Amino acid sequence: MDWLDISAETGLWGLFAASFLAATLLPGGSEAALFAFLRLHPGEVGPALALATVGNTLGGLTSWACGRWLPKWQRLERLPQLDRVRRWGTPILLLAWAPLIGDALCVAAGWLRLHWLPCMAFMAIGKFARYWLVAQGSAL
Repeated sequence: MDWLDISAETGLWGLFAASFLAATLLPGGSEAALFAFLRLHPGEVGPALALATVGNTLGGLTSWACGRWLPKWQRLERLPQLDRVRRWGTPILLLAWAPLIGDALCVAAGWLRLHWLPCMAFMAIGKFARYWLVAQGSAL
């Protein structure tokens, strides 16, 4: 089990990378990475929450940017995620952490040209809340 003996600094960078990649269209389990990191380094809750939230939010903004750069095709107008984002606006991005729909909501917000700053704020709040719950579970 010597391979599990990683430093907190190395683990934090790995957690940041895992969180970023998990928020893009690539599959990933950043919650499991956070849980495992905090089990190995329980005194690093603050930095772990911060880096996981920032990484995952930046990944969500990457998805937003992909949507922003997509051309305005009429066929996309019928996607259910667009209707949700139109109806609820940027607060719907509190759910950007959710599996399957979260990435689509971020892309839809970009495609609808919603301003990036409130999008980022709502993404970050939702993602932090999810990671905070994971951190609480790791302490049990």
